[in-house]
Amino acid sequence: MLHSLHGNLAWKYFSASILLCTAPISLAGQARGVVCSGGSGSFRLKFKTGVTVSVGAQKQAGFAAHACEARLEWDGQSLVAEPSSWQVDIDALGIDLGLGSPVVAFQIKNTDLDGFMRYEIYSLRKPPQKVRTIVGGEWYSAADTDLEGRVEIWTDDAKAINRFEDIPPSAFDFAPPVVLRFEKKKLIDASAEFQPAYDGRIDALRAQLDPRQLGDFKASDGKLKSLYPPTPEEWASLRDTKVKVLEIVWCYLYSGRDRQAWDALESMWPAADLDRIRAAILSARADGIRREVERVSPGLPAHFKNKKVTIFDPPSQVDPRSNDLAWAYAPGMSGPGELDRTFSADSFPVRILMERPIPAEGSDVSVRTEVPVELVIDAAGKVRSAKAIANPDQDLIQATTGWKFVPAFRFGLPVASRIQMGITPFQ
Repeated sequence: MLHSLHGNLAWKYFSASILLCTAPISLAGQARGVVCSGGSGSFRLKFKTGVTVSVGAQKQAGFAAHACEARLEWDGQSLVAEPSSWQVDIDALGIDLGLGSPVVAFQIKNTDLDGFMRYEIYSLRKPPQKVRTIVGGEWYSAADTDLEGRVEIWTDDAKAINRFEDIPPSAFDFAPPVVLRFEKKKLIDASAEFQPAYDGRIDALRAQLDPRQLGDFKASDGKLKSLYPPTPEEWASLRDTKVKVLEIVWCYLYSGRDRQAWDALESMWPAADLDRIRAAILSARADGIRREVERVSPGLPAHFKNKKVTIFDPPSQVDPRSNDLAWAYAPGMSGPGELDRTFSADSFPVRILMERPIPAEGSDVSVRTEVPVELVIDAAGKVRSAKAIANPDQDLIQATTGWKFVPAFRFGLPVASRIQMGITPFQ
């Protein structure tokens, strides 16, 4: 069980710049908390543009309802971004996703039974307005993947597998992963630039395939509609193998490697059913999140990866426990163009969502124990690395993958920052 952190946050600062090489974010599942669910949870912050972003319980006759709403307020005016949904989350706030202005990106789920979320992007300039909607994914996570200031939106193509081959979505280990990015206000599919992240999943799936079960599946009709096999156990085994083969093919296909995808399909799928399933896969992808895309990236040469990046320190004069943004140039700086020898940012990351699991019964970690944690927060406000300085708590470290911040800024641009903080869930 996760509890929001409403306790004492003791913060410390680092004073040195850090250069490191980074790898793309893992496509593995992460903790995915939301700001408001079923009317529970809230967030409110006034951004430097003068627009206030608020998410919380929908009000009905002055009382909180079991639904969530999102509002943008400025100069006495208000825009309802979402009037009533089961879940409303803030994925990113204050960053430019490539649309030419700072934005807030909401994730919205209409009911608790919905398999998809809408990604609603609103500008934070006055007057705020909706600039883009993306649909088709089960979840979304904006991230500065290579820690170089360029933000991708990691999601999946849940829409493509909905009712695919009459297999329920719950039977799949994952929906096909997709990496999106805005370039010159156009949405591109950048998945081919992150093939190593897909390769990890391919290797894991291949290791799970049993040669005998794969042989049985190749001897089937592929559709698994006939009376064979005679037992539920054999049918379940065939479907499990079919799912893994599809997931391998999707990982190749969605990462821009069509030839490898079809080679893998041919080597593992019943020959008589190849043409049908290939057409079905292509049709499902065309009707999925690919409909949102205006261009597909061919991928990047290897020398574009593994660049050195700088992680900035936040300014020590900012109180991070406040949800008010504080802005100040570091000492000795008057504006862009001057070199800050201390590599400090102009603002401190501001928390949007932080949840900590309650320590397990019998654990050495008390609910009142402060755990010092070292975090690297990227330019999209996501935690990219975390480690406990003392009182190791692996459940807490795992929970940080779902934490969200307004990132640190430098000269008006979001930057990656490194901080140390003490977490205490209860005062």
